[in-house]
Amino acid sequence: MTPASLEQTRAAVKSIVREEWGRVLASLVGQLRDFALAEDVLQDAVVAALGHWPRDGVPARPRAWLLQTARRKAIDRLRRDANFQVKRAELAVLHEFDRQAGQDDVDETIADERLRLIFTCCHPALAEAARVALTLRTLGGLATEEIARAFLVPEATMVQRLTRAKRKIKTAGIPYEVPEPELWAERLGSVLSVIYLIFNEGYAATTGEAPTRGELCREAIRLGRILAQLVPGEPEAAGLLALMLLHDSRRVARSDAQGNLITLEQQDRTLWDRDLIAAGARLLEGALAQGSPGPYQIQAAISALHAQAPSYTATDWREITLLYGELYALQPSPVVRLNAAVALSFARGAEAALPTLADLERQGTLARYQPFHAAHADTLRRAGCKTAAANAYRQALALTRNAAERRFLEDRLGDVLG
Repeated sequence: MTPASLEQTRAAVKSIVREEWGRVLASLVGQLRDFALAEDVLQDAVVAALGHWPRDGVPARPRAWLLQTARRKAIDRLRRDANFQVKRAELAVLHEFDRQAGQDDVDETIADERLRLIFTCCHPALAEAARVALTLRTLGGLATEEIARAFLVPEATMVQRLTRAKRKIKTAGIPYEVPEPELWAERLGSVLSVIYLIFNEGYAATTGEAPTRGELCREAIRLGRILAQLVPGEPEAAGLLALMLLHDSRRVARSDAQGNLITLEQQDRTLWDRDLIAAGARLLEGALAQGSPGPYQIQAAISALHAQAPSYTATDWREITLLYGELYALQPSPVVRLNAAVALSFARGAEAALPTLADLERQGTLARYQPFHAAHADTLRRAGCKTAAANAYRQALALTRNAAERRFLEDRLGDVLG
């Protein structure tokens, strides 16, 4: 194999692992009942893949290969464990899984297993932030850095939260099962947050070459559909699914053939998926008819206004601004306030949003949040404040880990400097 083809194969391995990590780990955790062991043996399997696949070729069913290799790594570890007698039962279960599944067999129950483990991770014994973060790391396939950005905390803080949550699940003996329906309500908010944040990372990727990660968007929508079927009378579950469908209808248009980011203003609206827009609108209408609007329904309503506008200039920014005001009343976070300010800048002019953006900058909560600096820079640019815009673009670039986003910001910086 030539160095070039070897590098291509390694890149393919990394891409597959990135896409399949959450699904394989969900199955392993369900079988091993041990988060730490599951993560360790999956990492062992990834190392094995990096060694074998460039030489032997990527297997036809790579997820199954990773799953079975990880199981066998777990068997080896349990055999070497000092408490081997205690581990006999776990070892017997793993042997049975290994006997039933051939190398290319995919565990067909993994989808249900993943949702089951989302409910498990969202156990009320865990703090809200910890349960959502752990689920995103374990089952969502998100890196700790990506989760930390979503929660607006340093990566080291997120590492500590994840470690404590995994330890508590193990020591408290939290069961690996979906709770009975009468107990779903106390976990539902966290489950919705998990699915929403998985989709968000797919729709606006923190790292990588492309601006989006389609596999995460598709998986979040799949989980959203299952959840909406589990709780058919829950308007927020329908609202979240509507929100994801409406956003996803525009995903393909967010980048060009070269992977460059395309802003909403410049997108080719003929590429938007009208079937998804219609499906999202129907779901939203049904949810709102129940008379209990929540954050996901309001966000879906905002997305619907974007998706159904005949053109960018015809977008009802005034209504979007009002909806963000309602959202902030329910969810008074700095990110919602940021989005409200951006909407205001289009409804009433860029200058109208600058005081809010300046106040958010003074507060410092969004200092490490790249989208804040990118939005601030764009608003300053449109307001004619070129020097301040250039400084904000530089701050955004310093926090950017996505290649497509970097190219876009560099172009904008060049425009204000030119």
